[in-house]
Amino acid sequence: MGKLRFRQVHLDFHTSEKIVAVGDQFDPKAFAETLKEANVDSVTCFARCHHGMIYYDTRFPARHPGLKRDLLKEQIDACHAVGIRVPIYITVGWDEYMARLHPEWLERNPDGTPNGAGPLQAGWKKLCFNTPYVDYVIEQTIEVLEKFGGDVDGFFFDIIQQGPCCCSYCMEGMEKEGYDPADLKDRTAYANKILKQFKERMTGTIRKYHKDCSIFYNAGHVGPSIRETLDTYTHLELESLPSGGWGYDHFPITVRYVKNLGKEYLGMTGKFQKSWGDFIGFKNQAALEYECFTALAHGAKCSVGDQLHPTGAISRATYQLIGNVYKQVKEKEAWCDDVQAVSEIAVFTPEAIPRDYKKSEPVYALSPSILGVYRMLEESHYQFDIVDGESSFDPYSLLIFPDEIVFDEALKEKVRAYIARGGKVILSHASGMDPDRSQFLLEELGIRYVGEAEYSPDFIVAGPAFNEGLLDTEYVMYDRGFWVIPEEGTEVLAGIWNPYFNRAYNHFCSHVHTPVEKDSGYPAVTQKGNVIYFAHPIFSMYRRHGMRAYKQLVLNAIKRLLPEKLIETNAPTTAHMQLNYQKEQDRYVIHILHYIPERRSERIDTVEDVIPLYHISLKVRLGKEPKKVYLAPCMEALDFSCRDGYVEVVVPKVLGHEMVVFE
Repeated sequence: MGKLRFRQVHLDFHTSEKIVAVGDQFDPKAFAETLKEANVDSVTCFARCHHGMIYYDTRFPARHPGLKRDLLKEQIDACHAVGIRVPIYITVGWDEYMARLHPEWLERNPDGTPNGAGPLQAGWKKLCFNTPYVDYVIEQTIEVLEKFGGDVDGFFFDIIQQGPCCCSYCMEGMEKEGYDPADLKDRTAYANKILKQFKERMTGTIRKYHKDCSIFYNAGHVGPSIRETLDTYTHLELESLPSGGWGYDHFPITVRYVKNLGKEYLGMTGKFQKSWGDFIGFKNQAALEYECFTALAHGAKCSVGDQLHPTGAISRATYQLIGNVYKQVKEKEAWCDDVQAVSEIAVFTPEAIPRDYKKSEPVYALSPSILGVYRMLEESHYQFDIVDGESSFDPYSLLIFPDEIVFDEALKEKVRAYIARGGKVILSHASGMDPDRSQFLLEELGIRYVGEAEYSPDFIVAGPAFNEGLLDTEYVMYDRGFWVIPEEGTEVLAGIWNPYFNRAYNHFCSHVHTPVEKDSGYPAVTQKGNVIYFAHPIFSMYRRHGMRAYKQLVLNAIKRLLPEKLIETNAPTTAHMQLNYQKEQDRYVIHILHYIPERRSERIDTVEDVIPLYHISLKVRLGKEPKKVYLAPCMEALDFSCRDGYVEVVVPKVLGHEMVVFE
């Protein structure tokens, strides 16, 4: 398939069958020229949409009734003529045409109701992957392969999700294979098996017709669950529209996991003010820059979502916006291709531990603990990756297990071996415990579990060796922690202080919580050797409550274990930094991003103003002296010096995004 392109557009075309004239204003030449002028080098176009409509000459009856042309073929031919790649989109999980024609193919909840929009609601209904519907999807994909042959650049299959379904096909299948349909955990396991079978069958089918086209299965999020079927993908696309529900923290967390999976990947955002299908809704250019440049900083290619008008007329205003950003992306590409992140810390993702099957959240919803630790480290300019139990811990000087990472025997032994090799570890709250949360499995913690703290909120008092950056006082801990007993050889770095009593109907004080009374005798933070433990869910607390002291406590712990950082800087917490290495060129590149998302409406964060930074000092521990340091892509040389293992340089100005190259 070759390498992924840097400047892609994902062109939605979900068009109701009630619209009678479709594609009648499509101009192949104008379409391709507009994309080319906007520096787009790949565009995903539609074979079949969520309405179930097909947009090429087909033998299936679902061809859009308002379409009078072979739209997909014209799009492919026009784009290929100017060197633009055209992956083909096929919906899977949502198909309104088939949902109406075959309601027996819908996913069913335990009460028998279909999964998705109700009879009087606008929206999609979810089709089950364990029904004959999948045969239809396979047959329609084969038709595309046979019709377009060598012009098939790739496939983007959408809504690749399977819920714990109770349709007749799944009920029969579970009973036949020994699953208990009454057990949600069993239903979920069976659903995952069905999903795996679909991906394997589809990839196997495609490879019979086309040996090297790209293949991607989109579920709206990429996490550890993808490992089981990773070989069915050629690359990964990280759908993450900040204004569409994902938020600005989702992509930087997800990409820090994905970048070590061994696949090429891209970051997918949208040009929309809100989310998919927001016709004539335009994102601020500064926001789109931030999203695309963040992708570049993390070694990802870029994809911007758009939606073609039913007439087929391409929006020149949209491609003026995208073009303004992609012109800059094109200039930066040379310093963003084939990069390896340079990281000092690994954060273990909560997505890799058994989930609560009773929770119902969007697939892209992230745990408060991972959001909290991400914020702490990003704001402090640490370089870090996100890992799971199958990742190698060896490249990292420090592992962080935030709040909820219960251990099994395999993870316990892997962490113990890491510590024995000199690795440093920070754990908080339930991390390091057995799955039942009854005891700590990791002996190196040097503590014994007593139980949940009797009081909440309670307070923390840091000792003199642990109070850098803090006031000489107690700090309230808003969420309930644990009481633990330190064993011999375990140092207490901070203690828990209790309030007079918990707030209740029969005894309360003031408006929010009861004030501090006395020392509880239990530790809040302990250290034994290279292992530091926090008794409170401090990372989730930072996400929920935003108290700077929580971050400072964690930073003090990191400094005790890692006295030297990869990057020392005077940049503010609003600046984000990413250090990459390009092996072929033997050069390091630091990306500095300074865009500040604001909530200027009820539900949407966005960026409008780009606030410059001046005279940003960098001290970077590279291990060797560069021949030159310069800014890219402008190639402005910078004076630098080397001292105590660090390369020191001052960046005169950062306007949104700056790349500092150590060559």
